[in-house]
Amino acid sequence: MKIGFDNEKYLDVQSKKIRERIEMFDSKLYLEFGGKLFDDYHASRVLPGFKPNAKIEILRQFKDDAEVIFCINARDIEKKKIRADYGITYDRDLIRLIKELRKLKIFVSSVVITLYTGQASVEKFREELEEMKINTYIHTPTKGYPTEIDTIVSDEGYGKNEYIKTTRKLVVVTAPGPNSGKLATCLSQLYHEYKRGIKAGYAKFETFPVWNLSLRHPVNVAYEAATCDLKDVNMIDSFHLDAYGISAVNYNRDISTFPILKNILFKITGEDIYKSPTDMGVNMVKDCIIDDEVVKKAACDEIIRRYYAALCDYKQEKVDEDAPKSIKVLMNELNLSIEDRDVVAPALQKAELEDKDVISLKLPNGKIITGKKTDILSPASSLIINAIKELTKIPDEMFLLSPSVLDPILKLKEKTIYKKQTCLNLQEVLIALSICSVTNSIIVKALNNIDKLKGCEAHSTCMLKEDELRIFKNLKINLTCEPIFPNELN
Repeated sequence: MKIGFDNEKYLDVQSKKIRERIEMFDSKLYLEFGGKLFDDYHASRVLPGFKPNAKIEILRQFKDDAEVIFCINARDIEKKKIRADYGITYDRDLIRLIKELRKLKIFVSSVVITLYTGQASVEKFREELEEMKINTYIHTPTKGYPTEIDTIVSDEGYGKNEYIKTTRKLVVVTAPGPNSGKLATCLSQLYHEYKRGIKAGYAKFETFPVWNLSLRHPVNVAYEAATCDLKDVNMIDSFHLDAYGISAVNYNRDISTFPILKNILFKITGEDIYKSPTDMGVNMVKDCIIDDEVVKKAACDEIIRRYYAALCDYKQEKVDEDAPKSIKVLMNELNLSIEDRDVVAPALQKAELEDKDVISLKLPNGKIITGKKTDILSPASSLIINAIKELTKIPDEMFLLSPSVLDPILKLKEKTIYKKQTCLNLQEVLIALSICSVTNSIIVKALNNIDKLKGCEAHSTCMLKEDELRIFKNLKINLTCEPIFPNELN
């Protein structure tokens, strides 16, 4: 993989920028962390060289001076809102994040449950947190928000919220997902701090959009495509342009709410600290791009992947039709088409020829291989077997799994589970391979090569079922799918 981003430089310059922002304020900085703490694979795809856990590595540099507050929306707890990337609810993901940070010796001081209006499930979750020795706080909707500034910044507004006790000079405020109340928590804390005579500050740390790349730079367009379900739109920060005569990119929600935020901050602090929403940020991504052409190509690839994902989500009624349409508009602006994804055509061509569901995959050496549905194997199973055979230089005519091994599994599955003819899915085949590897050294070598599929591009002529899709994600294969249910064509 060609590298376009210097991750080591990023850890250095980004940490320095945060330290500079801390020094702007007398005692402590509330730093709103947007995006993912762990596993930021979007960033690593559009910025080749960016490490998925770069934010955590930055946070570790402050671990003696920092503490973490997690926010979670009470409505998300009540509705059991699911994180699509992990397939778990927001409250379970928050527990996971706390445990991961504790392993790294990063101090998680508390969890604040925001927008609480008496949701029954909140108390049970709060008890679970307290069993983990995590301080929990309840914040209710802020009276007067967003129009009545005098009410918002008063004992009837932010003053109604519990004050979250903090002890360190960098307070990272983060969440398992969007719309969790991070900003409101930061502002509420500033109100309480100033009432106590503590001149605390606020800043924002997000990876995207990158303020000093152009509005239509593919990295910023890829962010817009990734958030199409939230209807985020990148815009020129008019406040920054007016104040400094410099074009800066931000997104619509930050720009539209800045006048409110500016007034609230002035009411709390008595100062105009920031002249624009861009001023609030500490993003140093552009400084670490070392090959802009590599980055542009990677971001364009991601936009096409996001388009396919939106088409599939629309097919499954997870989003409205505006989501794929908005990404298609972005693709048109950059002169991108699905034909630019070179694993698409081989899959579609073979599917038409064979009248079968097919998945194609581009190996690290550039060779494209395919796997089709058979009477015994799903297309995903066929593909992964073909891929590891190719990587291990096993002749095509040689079986990794003998039909004598697969047939009994298939017959038992038909008899006890589905009561009808069905092929073996990827999970079942991988289990069979692992069992047979005990007595077959060739299978051991083949399975040892499965990690080489990380970062490979793949395309399916139908949508995969959830269990197989999860395995592709775990293997870090960048899979796209036609918005067609399995077996719609055959």
